[in-house]
Amino acid sequence: MPVKSSQPPGLIVGARITLTVSDIAFGGEGVARWNDFVVFVPFVLVGEEVEGEITEVKRSFARARLVQVRKASAERVAPACRYFGECGGCQYQHLAYPAQLALKRKQIADVLERVGRFSAAVVDPVVPCPQPYGYRNRIMVRSQWDKFKQGLNVGFIRHDNRLVVDIEECRIAEPVLNEQLREVRAHPPPKGGLKVVLRVAPEDWEVPRDSFFQNNFFLAPRLVEAVRESLRDRGVRHLVDAYCGVGFISVELADSVESFVGVELDAMAIRAARRNAARRGRLNGEFVAGRVEDELPGLLQRFTAAATALILDPPRKGCPAPSLRRVREAGPAQILYVSCHPATLARDLNILCADGVYELVRVVPLDMFPQTQHVECVADLRAARAP
Repeated sequence: MPVKSSQPPGLIVGARITLTVSDIAFGGEGVARWNDFVVFVPFVLVGEEVEGEITEVKRSFARARLVQVRKASAERVAPACRYFGECGGCQYQHLAYPAQLALKRKQIADVLERVGRFSAAVVDPVVPCPQPYGYRNRIMVRSQWDKFKQGLNVGFIRHDNRLVVDIEECRIAEPVLNEQLREVRAHPPPKGGLKVVLRVAPEDWEVPRDSFFQNNFFLAPRLVEAVRESLRDRGVRHLVDAYCGVGFISVELADSVESFVGVELDAMAIRAARRNAARRGRLNGEFVAGRVEDELPGLLQRFTAAATALILDPPRKGCPAPSLRRVREAGPAQILYVSCHPATLARDLNILCADGVYELVRVVPLDMFPQTQHVECVADLRAARAP
């Protein structure tokens, strides 16, 4: 017997429909309903009435492109970038900056409640970026052959497909990167399919070309202070910095603890971290090259658990579950989880806090990525009892 579809009749690709936006999903798409059927549409705001054209229909939802805003939100503003709506880099340039901060806090709280049943009360207001445009210190542009114009497009991937939008400037990038972009456009890659990384080196920090560093110099000090405040509040004496990169966080915090150790797979970053620490006279710690999953259990055993804090600052995909279970077994007094992806953060916090082993006491969101769907969080977990 065929399964009956819940898709409303008449909802087909190409159809134009009128929608009222009820929410903004994590990722930036507006959520609306047409005859009780969910339709996602980008670049809209809550409460707006819009006309959309259906581009995709699935069994339980559809997607539409924005054709026209018929009734605009009072929080709608003119985007600063001429490529907004085509380029996939930004999702919120049409939303006033204070409203962006409120939306991101709501999305973080919603994800934490849904995935881990954590109270929204633990989520602080989002720390704003003092410079919401011109803040990115690293961008990656791509080249792609355009058969219609018989030339290369140099820019970013579109928001709705894998084609490259040809761009002359990026409004969220630091001005010096746009100067570099003009050089790339004047002397483009020899063929399509190549990527070019443009970067501003942080002052007084050694960072190898392919190693990680925070992409927002304007808010990076506030990130460090958020971690420092939590360390001081808990009163730990030792620090283990997992996924430490070039040692930015642990070197900055070395004066807050008796001893520290950082671990990172990127061997070039570890060598740079050692030199960064030596340059600042941070002699109370060391850096270890290796897979965090392999090295972390031994590093945690070096120190008394009740006097140790662990910083987890993994890639967007989060931490492997076996590593989190080993952390629970080791039982450091405090875990400070730094994450740029609230969904994987919520998933991993759920593992760490299962059975009351750890308690989530505070989440400090920081808007390291204004105009985009992304947001950085510092989650402060405290050991509630012996595992």
